[in-house]
Amino acid sequence: MTQFADLFLNESAQVLAQIDRAEVECLAQELALTRSSGGRLFILGVGGSAGHASHAVNDFRKICGFEAYSPTDNVSELTARVNDEGWESTFVEWLRGSRLTQHDALLIFSVGGGNFEKKISVNLINAIELARERKSRILGIIGKDGGYTRQHAQACVIIPTVNTERITPHTEGFCAVIWHLLVSHPALKITQTKWESTR
Repeated sequence: MTQFADLFLNESAQVLAQIDRAEVECLAQELALTRSSGGRLFILGVGGSAGHASHAVNDFRKICGFEAYSPTDNVSELTARVNDEGWESTFVEWLRGSRLTQHDALLIFSVGGGNFEKKISVNLINAIELARERKSRILGIIGKDGGYTRQHAQACVIIPTVNTERITPHTEGFCAVIWHLLVSHPALKITQTKWESTR
């Protein structure tokens, strides 16, 4: 079993080596433009990516001074919308209620990015369509080929697939690496973090 640890970590090293650094920088610049224009950051994710979205909202607010939100943080509204209107419209109707504008940005965390033809992650697809209509920025940290998110994003970091049996754990693991890179980026970071300031 110790050999699996070697295998997984070696795959992780391959993923890291293949991440497109230029696209990461592009994502940082798009985020900086969102903040400087007074825009808000809406972070969307499902499942493990919803947990990432909640954590990232904290980091972008506290470390980078964004006005940032995630629809999955309000379980009462989320479950009311699922119950009353259905899962596929949850994010788009939440964004309508938040009065999404051209100054705002969506940051999508997703293993596949949504697939219109296969009807996968339709709630993300509907949110992207509203963002396109409102001319909001569409940004992503996505696995596989990026799916619907990649097709419409101004900046989208793809977590490379090095083993098709472990797309999800590598994508979700490196999503956290990339957003922590972003909140540490000189173009975005404005507040020193606690442990780095305690010396």
